[in-house]
Amino acid sequence: MNVTEYFGTNVFNDEVMKNSLPKEVYKSLRRTVDEGEPLDTSIASAVANAMKDWAVKKGATHYTHWFQPLTNLTAEKHDSFIEPSGDKVIMQLTGKSLIVGEPDASSFPSDGMRATSAARGYTAWDPTSPAFVKEGTLYIPTVFISYTGETLDKKAPLMKSMTALDLQAKRLLKLFGIECRKVATTVGPEQEYFLIDEDVYLKRKDLILTGRTLFGAAPSRGQELDDHYFGTLKTRVSEYMRDLDETLWSYGIFAKTKHNEVAPAQHELAPVFTTTNVAVDDNQLTMELMKKVAQKHHLVCLLHEKPFEGVNGSGKHNNWSLSTDTGLNLLDPGENPEGNPRFMLILACVIAAVDTYQGILRASVASAGNDHRLGANEAPPAIISVYLGDQLGALVDSIVLGRQYVPKKAVPGSIGVPESPIFPIDTTDRNRTSPFAFTGNKFEFRMLGSQASVADPNIILNTIVAQEFSEAVDALSDAKDFAKACKNYTEKLLKEHYRIIFNYNGYGPDWEPEAERRGLLNNKTTADAVPEFFKRENIDVFVKQGVYSEKEVVARANISLSNYTKTINIEALTLAEMMKQDVYPAVNGYIAELCSVVAAKQAVSKKVVCGADIALAEQLSQMNEALFEAVKKLEVDLAEMPNEISAASQKMAHVIVPDMETVRRLSDGIEKLCSSDYWPFPTYTDILYSVK
Repeated sequence: MNVTEYFGTNVFNDEVMKNSLPKEVYKSLRRTVDEGEPLDTSIASAVANAMKDWAVKKGATHYTHWFQPLTNLTAEKHDSFIEPSGDKVIMQLTGKSLIVGEPDASSFPSDGMRATSAARGYTAWDPTSPAFVKEGTLYIPTVFISYTGETLDKKAPLMKSMTALDLQAKRLLKLFGIECRKVATTVGPEQEYFLIDEDVYLKRKDLILTGRTLFGAAPSRGQELDDHYFGTLKTRVSEYMRDLDETLWSYGIFAKTKHNEVAPAQHELAPVFTTTNVAVDDNQLTMELMKKVAQKHHLVCLLHEKPFEGVNGSGKHNNWSLSTDTGLNLLDPGENPEGNPRFMLILACVIAAVDTYQGILRASVASAGNDHRLGANEAPPAIISVYLGDQLGALVDSIVLGRQYVPKKAVPGSIGVPESPIFPIDTTDRNRTSPFAFTGNKFEFRMLGSQASVADPNIILNTIVAQEFSEAVDALSDAKDFAKACKNYTEKLLKEHYRIIFNYNGYGPDWEPEAERRGLLNNKTTADAVPEFFKRENIDVFVKQGVYSEKEVVARANISLSNYTKTINIEALTLAEMMKQDVYPAVNGYIAELCSVVAAKQAVSKKVVCGADIALAEQLSQMNEALFEAVKKLEVDLAEMPNEISAASQKMAHVIVPDMETVRRLSDGIEKLCSSDYWPFPTYTDILYSVK
């Protein structure tokens, strides 16, 4: 079947709605989706009935309110459509059941936002994100809130942040005489991942329990030849990608690009941009389907940020842009940005937002997995900075430093042969070392971890930019000479926040001390990054923009620290168990064989010198005993964990993680010396090169 024929066939999309809903109901629903008008609940029954009829024809027997609790995953409780009708049943979905659900869901993280005595939670329909049918169930995207009204999910605050940005952006545009119904952010989250053979995966307890290898000596061949990057797809990988594309397309997900990434067994999928709320839902569904499709091919899709030491980790680049419903991209500099005061003001506001709230922007991508990735193997460092490229960088430098600005335009490029096409050399570049880079008409936030929800950083971005827009409007609204006031305010912002702009190599040895001199934060661990949320100025920005209450901010920070602490604890326990139960005895077995070989040789002839065997046995014995002692220290430190979550997270980051690294170093050294016949687990070579 042609892609155009089955694209979106599992989605209750606009075409289906238009054909199945009464005209006035359809128009009302579109006004809610397109213009942000309040949902007219009187149309719910008609929508619910049409949605149910469509889903039943697709083979659905159940429906679920699909929501995103504070776990980075999605959640669902399935109810059947059946209702008793005498001795038979009818299939029914009421308007009330569509709009509101009541899952107990009391075990999801809330940090006390729900008392046990009031543990009921409510799910409420999000009509801006389309419903879909999957595996016999109608999935209805929803928000999740507590009995007392606090948000318990990622979708509700994301939608609030979009509303805040819409409101403030329209206020700002009005100063320039521009009217529109809606301003929305769009996102295209690139998704990196690893594919490994299922049989190999099932032999590694650490991969099963934690999603990453907790130890493993570097293979003889890694990524140093750069031959995997954009290389020819292996047969099984190609078949998987084709199956995945077709599956995603059937759910209306605009999967566009696929290729091999830098590390062996690493790949990437990139979608087309779409509205942030829908992009977040699509990415959650994408991650789920990536894993399920892999199972069909006897593969395992690893979404952990750093499943393998010594090669590239996996990120999720967040391409963030800002547009009106009339098609105006507010981050498009045009041909002459120096003569575009609207763009320059918006650019200055974004730069100011990133600088002022760099702490929570970094914290929004903090996780145990991402701590391993940031600053290593092509991931950006943990220091937030903004890269503008040659053209805008020179323009901002001229404003801040008083230099003469020489406009730089795109120039034609050629390889110098007549058969070669002429191509434009852009004035921007995709700086791979920058966490927040301007790339032509959008910003690319590159710090996201591959398994994280896209919602978190976009909630922050939307909120802090809304705040800067609000302050700009307040400062400029009463200006008698608006053009002059706008120019002065833009220059003021750029000068005050110039420190955040860095147009060079973020991997360079001089950047960390330079960033410290500038006063930029460098929170390398989740335990150090997340407490930024507790600062009064960072709490206030959420409260001012109506995105979070103070209680909600604090709760999310505590949940993040708790998740971090629990993740490290699971990893440490798994590592200790594998060392004690598998590695330590296996190495002792090999040492015993070496000793028996020495004894056998000496029994044959007392003149036989077994120096190499004896030396190896002694070296392994010493290393294995050191390994055992390192594991003991790890277990003792784990047993003495503070109860208070902030103190516990600090100990995890600065005591337990170094303990684990010590164990790993010893284990990896032993692996290099141990016979492969005795080593109890698949090696990096086995894992990374298992898929043909």
